Amino acid sequence: MPQRQNELGQPIGEVVIGWEPVPHPSRTVLQGQYGRIEPLDVLTHVDDLFEAFATDQAGGLWTYMPVGPFASVSELKDWMDESCTGDDPLFQAIIDEKSGKAVGIASYLRIRPEVGVIEVGNIVYSPMLQRTRLATEAMYLMMSRVFDELGYRRYEWKCDALNAASRSAARRLGFTYDGTFEQLTIYKGRNRDTAWFSILDKHWPTIRIAFQAWLDPGNFDAQGQQKRSLSDCMPV
Repeated sequence: MPQRQNELGQPIGEVVIGWEPVPHPSRTVLQGQYGRIEPLDVLTHVDDLFEAFATDQAGGLWTYMPVGPFASVSELKDWMDESCTGDDPLFQAIIDEKSGKAVGIASYLRIRPEVGVIEVGNIVYSPMLQRTRLATEAMYLMMSRVFDELGYRRYEWKCDALNAASRSAARRLGFTYDGTFEQLTIYKGRNRDTAWFSILDKHWPTIRIAFQAWLDPGNFDAQGQQKRSLSDCMPV
């Protein structure tokens, strides 16, 4: 596409035709095959989450989070009461379909309906959720709400640049690396360089197909092992 210019010969961006602000994410349940996403409720979810987070024997679950670990249910509840009940971040509980229990959290944040930009973050997957089909489905459900239901233009993922697992997860889930902002913040007394990733609405249709192909029960053998990886399903 030729570069657009104004009357002074300066390069300008592509005109966005018919754009109108999009809705803020609602507090409604997202139902999947392997579990569901529901608005985080402190009293409903705190005990399940503390139990799930406590299975982290290695102790690395909170290394790259600005909070945690939590030594007691009351300590976790205090944080949830203070930080997890607003509209931005809008926290979600990830519920395992078999047990009916909350096994992880995630949130929408930095929500900008006026320009169609939203971020996913505060992702804490307990060992009970990690490497499960629900772990991937949860991210798919949150993406589908953003693009298919609400019509956002850009979905962002940001993490500590030293967090190799988070960077790898972003790429596996179809995010594109945008760059790293050095010395962006300080947390837990440490410097944080922040790696940015994104998915754009124009790329979502092919990424959606990849998720649906991977999540299909037919993609798993009798032992529950995947036949094709999500990366193999993604567009090249």
